Amino acid sequence: MRALIAAFCAALTAIALAVAPNAFAADAVTAQYRTSAPGATTDQVEPWLKLVNSGTTSVPLAEVKIRYYFRSETPDVGHRFACSWAVRGCGNVTGQFGTLTGGTADRYLEVGFTSGAGTLAPGADTGDLQLRFYRTNWGPITQSDDYSFRGESTYSTWNRVTVHRGSTLLWGTPPGGSPPTTTTTTSTPPNPNGPAMFDDFSYTSSSDSRIAQRGWTVRSGAGGPGVPGAEWDPSRVTFPAVDGQKVLRLDSWNNGSAARQTEMFHQRKFFEGTYAARVKFSDAPVFGPDGDHVVQTFFTITPLNAPMDPDYGEIDFEYLPNGGWGEPANVMYETTWETYQNEPWVADNVHNEQRVSYNGWHDLVFQVGGGRVKYYIDGVLVADHGDKYYPETPMSINFNLWFISGGLQGSSAERAYQQEVDYVYFAKGQVLSPAQVKTAVQNYRSSGVEHVDNV
Repeated sequence: MRALIAAFCAALTAIALAVAPNAFAADAVTAQYRTSAPGATTDQVEPWLKLVNSGTTSVPLAEVKIRYYFRSETPDVGHRFACSWAVRGCGNVTGQFGTLTGGTADRYLEVGFTSGAGTLAPGADTGDLQLRFYRTNWGPITQSDDYSFRGESTYSTWNRVTVHRGSTLLWGTPPGGSPPTTTTTTSTPPNPNGPAMFDDFSYTSSSDSRIAQRGWTVRSGAGGPGVPGAEWDPSRVTFPAVDGQKVLRLDSWNNGSAARQTEMFHQRKFFEGTYAARVKFSDAPVFGPDGDHVVQTFFTITPLNAPMDPDYGEIDFEYLPNGGWGEPANVMYETTWETYQNEPWVADNVHNEQRVSYNGWHDLVFQVGGGRVKYYIDGVLVADHGDKYYPETPMSINFNLWFISGGLQGSSAERAYQQEVDYVYFAKGQVLSPAQVKTAVQNYRSSGVEHVDNV
């Protein structure tokens, strides 16, 4: 009897060993790769990945791992992982590091998923995984000799990134050497108790004493930018309820010659971190004839103390619903400034633009960290700037609505344009994804917090 049992168990073992290597035979998941940091040397590696299911079975992403292989630097101080943005949600993406020996790479980043990432259906892809990692001392990284690195800015399949389901290799060619060690997580999740500023704009009027107490200024008097002779009018900065929620409303007026413009700005103390606001842009005036070249904004700035001041800095979202500056129609600019001078005009900046309408509410985020300034609109990365354009000094947070000099259409009829802001948020020293920003704001609101500032 014991002999029969032993033989039966041996047969089951043999069957299991025969089946195990083919357990995921129907799976066909490939990796696509690009990078937003293509330089040979960088302060943070930015492997952007996408998985594509060309097989016949749905694959639970929680069972999938992606490995990106690289060489460590000297001295080896360890690495930290961060997810800047992911279609499946950064909260559903994990990052760990492991080691190899004897091959062309001695380290790897292993990217995984939680159950919240769902499944990858046949014919589907995960969408963007905008990832990055850096040394714990923020030292330079030479990535030109990294096994998985390729300086491509558009997605394509890349077999030096491997995809695994359990212990089965589904895609790619590992670099060889010894088997990988057990990975250890060194990611840095958002710190909900870190220094932050949040304002829900629950004020009664532009003369509400809490505005100044909380570091804000409602601008008044004359001065640029704008049409010559324009005045900044505090009375046109109001805080109505829109859909049950208080908002900051900027209402700027002109009659073809005279103009009343609006601006509200915070004190200068904001530098590296994540900035966010929910803003409603408008393509048409609330009354009167259309066609003026008007600018609707969310930006940060360090004042210019002298022409070509090297300490000047500015990070802009600027929406021109009627065009201007040579543009014939709707355009959104993301501009990061090194410096400028007025006379003669010299502008040292870098910008991206989208020539589409942004009429209505939009979530705007820009991240300042690791030598890069990254702009997102409604969760989509639209600009990535750095190098000499990275800011050097603390900035103020600003919203304004103004008319471009020479851009008023000929009618003398009165007209007014509006911009509204639902909230503004800043997380000091943290690079948060748009999804993480949304969660932070929801947490403030669900807790009944209208304002916080410990920056």
